[in-house]
Amino acid sequence: MFKRMPGDEPHRIVSTTPDTAVVFKPAVVQTPAIITLVIFIARFVAGLFRLAWRHPIALVAVAVPAGLCLMYGWRVALLPVVSALAAMGAWAVLDRPTFLRWVGWRLLAFARWFWIYRRHWQPVMTVAGLARHIRGREYVPRLVKVTSDSWADRLTVRMLDGQAAKDWSDRIENLSHGFGSESCRVAVAKAGRLVLTFPRHDPLAAPIAALPLPDTPTVRPVEIGRQEDGSPWLLRLHGTHVLVAGATGAGKGSIIWSAIRGLMPAMRAGLVEIWALDPKLMELSYGKALFGGRYAADPADCADLLDEAVSVMHKRAARFAGVQRSHTPTLDDPFVLVVVDEVAFLTAYQSDRQLRQRISASLATLTTQGRAVGVGVLAALQDPRKEVMNIRNLFPDKIALRLDESEQVDMVLGDGARDRGALADLISPRPERGAGVGYVRLETSPDPIRVRAAYVSDDDIRAMAGEVR
Repeated sequence: MFKRMPGDEPHRIVSTTPDTAVVFKPAVVQTPAIITLVIFIARFVAGLFRLAWRHPIALVAVAVPAGLCLMYGWRVALLPVVSALAAMGAWAVLDRPTFLRWVGWRLLAFARWFWIYRRHWQPVMTVAGLARHIRGREYVPRLVKVTSDSWADRLTVRMLDGQAAKDWSDRIENLSHGFGSESCRVAVAKAGRLVLTFPRHDPLAAPIAALPLPDTPTVRPVEIGRQEDGSPWLLRLHGTHVLVAGATGAGKGSIIWSAIRGLMPAMRAGLVEIWALDPKLMELSYGKALFGGRYAADPADCADLLDEAVSVMHKRAARFAGVQRSHTPTLDDPFVLVVVDEVAFLTAYQSDRQLRQRISASLATLTTQGRAVGVGVLAALQDPRKEVMNIRNLFPDKIALRLDESEQVDMVLGDGARDRGALADLISPRPERGAGVGYVRLETSPDPIRVRAAYVSDDDIRAMAGEVR
C-alpha cells in the first residue's frame, strides 16, 4: 500500500491510495531482563511489608511455626503451636468478647481477605465495570483493608481517580453477587475512599419477642428492637417527630406498640401522655385504657384531638418564651406523644374537604413547632407519595419498612438512600421473616441502618392495659 521513497524520510512518504491515512508506530524499546526482575522483586517485597503491616497476628501465627519447623523439625514446632492453641482456647472460654475482638475477628478477616475478596477482586471489578482500561493499561480500585465482626465484612476501598460513590452504589447487586453476599452497602469514609459492607448472615431473620418494660421512667430513647449488628435499636421520641412508612403487614404496629411499651414507666409516673388517633379502629383500640381518654377514631374526633394538642403546644410556647428553649418533662408539663395510625386516612382519603384541611393544618403545626415544647408526633402510613402525605419532610426521623416500589424508598428516607443500601422494597413479605424489618434514617446521619422491631402481641397489649386499670 505504501511506497517508501529513497532515504526513507517521513515527509516524503506517499500513499498509492489517496484516502488512506499515514500511520506512524512508535519504536519498540526492549527492556533489559534485569530491570524487569528488579521491578518484580520490589513489588514482592512491598507486598510482604503490606501483609505484615495489615495482618500481623495472622502472619505471626503462620510464620513462627513454619520457621521452627524448618530450623528444628516438626516436633519442636508443635510445642508452641499446642501451647498457643491451649492458651487461646482458655482465653476464648473465659473472656470470649475480648478474644473475638483481638484475635477471632482478625483471623476471620484475614481468611476472608485471602480466600474471597483478594482472590476475586480483579474479576469482579472488571465485570462490574469499576475497573478501567486506558491505553492498554488496566486500572483497578485498590482493596485497602478488610475487617470482620459477628455479622458482616467491611471493605475499605480506594476508588480510582475520577470515580464517584454513585458509580459504586449503582452496582451493589454486581458486588453482592460477585462476593457471595445477600446484599452490599456503600458508605463514604472520606474523600476517595469507600466502605463496602457485606453481611455474612441475617441476624434479623427471626422475630423478636416483646422486650421487657424499662425499670425506670424515662423519655430518653427507648429500646424497641435490634439493629443488624446485634446492638439495641433505640428510638428517640422526645424532641423529634417520627414517620413510619410500610405496606400492609410490614409491621408498623410493632414499632408503635414497642414505643408505647418503652414509655410505660414514664406514663405511670405522669411524665408522658399518649394521645392516640386510630381512624382504622384496628390497631390502637386494643389499648384504649392506656390513653386516659385521649383516644379518637372518628375523623371529626381526631380533628378535635389534634386541635387540642395544638392548643397545648401554643400555651406552653407562651409560657416558655424567654424562659427556656427546650422541654423537660414534669408532672405539670408532661411529654405529649401524638400517635397517628394510618395518617393518610385523615390527610388524603378523607372525603370531607374542610375536615381534611383542618387535620393537615394541625399536623403541620405540630411537626413544625411542637418538639421544642414537648409535643411529638409518631405517624404511620402505607403510601409515602407526596400527594398522600405532603408534610413528610417535616419529620426529622424516618423509618422505611417493606415498601411496594423501589422509588418509595427515596421518598421516605431521602434521595440516594436506596443506593446506599436501604433495600426496603426487597424485604420479605412473609411476616415471620419480614414483619418489623426496616431501615432507619436518623436526623444526624444520611446512611440508613437496618433494624427490626420487637413483636408486641395482643396479649402483651391487653396486659399493659390491664395494669393501667
